[in-house]
Amino acid sequence: MIRSFRPILLGLLVGVALPAAVKAQRADLPPPELVATALDNHPSVLAATARLAAARAQADMLRAGTHEVTVTGSYMRRTVDVEGGYNEFDTTVSKPFRLPGKASLDRKAGALGIDAAQNRMEDVRHQTSLMLAGLWYDWLTAEALARTNAESVAGLERAMAAVQRRVELRDASPLDADQAASALALVKGQLADAQALAAAARVTLAATFPDLPLPLTAPALTEPQVSAQGFEALRDLVIERSHEIGAARAEADRQSVVARRAKADRVADPSLGVRLFSERGGMEKGAGIVASIPIGGRYRARAADEADAVARSAALEMSVVQREVEATANADLSNAKMRLAVWREVAEAGKRAQAVTERTARGYTLGAIDLADLLYAERQAQDTRRAEINARSEALRAILKLEIDSHVTWAPLGETD
Repeated sequence: MIRSFRPILLGLLVGVALPAAVKAQRADLPPPELVATALDNHPSVLAATARLAAARAQADMLRAGTHEVTVTGSYMRRTVDVEGGYNEFDTTVSKPFRLPGKASLDRKAGALGIDAAQNRMEDVRHQTSLMLAGLWYDWLTAEALARTNAESVAGLERAMAAVQRRVELRDASPLDADQAASALALVKGQLADAQALAAAARVTLAATFPDLPLPLTAPALTEPQVSAQGFEALRDLVIERSHEIGAARAEADRQSVVARRAKADRVADPSLGVRLFSERGGMEKGAGIVASIPIGGRYRARAADEADAVARSAALEMSVVQREVEATANADLSNAKMRLAVWREVAEAGKRAQAVTERTARGYTLGAIDLADLLYAERQAQDTRRAEINARSEALRAILKLEIDSHVTWAPLGETD
């Protein structure tokens, strides 16, 4: 009975363990399948994939070894006084052989080279994801600023029309119209600047990732929220799933194997072969076995010392990478928390500024407040709206970076299992 429920329980557990990025896609991000295509087709990722193919080829080379069959031969014409001339030749076929233990070290070094190249390729894809995230939010932020400036222009145009009407009715002075026109011109300039930045951001994004189709209008920035897993859990995943650490560890292990291989190579590999010869025009023929072995000297000893030093260096560099990744994870955690808190404060300030503007507008309509006060309140509200957009963008960027670094968003299929 219990066994029959195991598949159901397993399915429930898998559903709970799935990352939030898999369960639901944020509305302000492009579809994950389009992101995967854009990342996989990026030149830097393709170059890293080519380097991975090179590592696999090198592993095959190490597995096969450099010990190839060598064929040597000679022919000569010998002349002996009284006896005459003779045709003579000899042929030797030889092949060096790896001593026991060397082949296994070569295979292990090749496998670790593939592991290091695989991690480097995944890290390049990860860095490309961060670049895409930055360009994407540059575009969304610029478009959001352009939209809020357009709304401000529309509001000031309505206010300008109302002021001009009041001037015509002698209910307001021409100075009020000049003040309104000045405020409108300023906001129009800000709108033009925001539109230029939005156009530049879209062009840059499209040129950098041409395989990512962009919508006609940028999606609206969503409200930042704490990830379903919690920021602290994502921080731990940044370290656990780091491809930088994986690549450094694989490289350190590979260099350790290479050092052992160089030490073993102080005893050179022997060569064995067969020699056939014919002398005095065929009157003397023979066959035999030939063998040779280089006598290692100071060069091989120094090569082993060099490989050992490189291995120690790689081990220390892995420690450096470990610390850098831990620092990145802690910075991601702190930045996500602080940026979210900043956005909440700025958003609250935006609500209060908007409420003040609305009350000031009612007071101006009733004649209790001057136009200068209304324009000042409107300008404060505009500044606060722009500040809220920037704070929202920074919070979303920080949260997305933490999710990308922890490999729960935009990671290759199967990596988060």
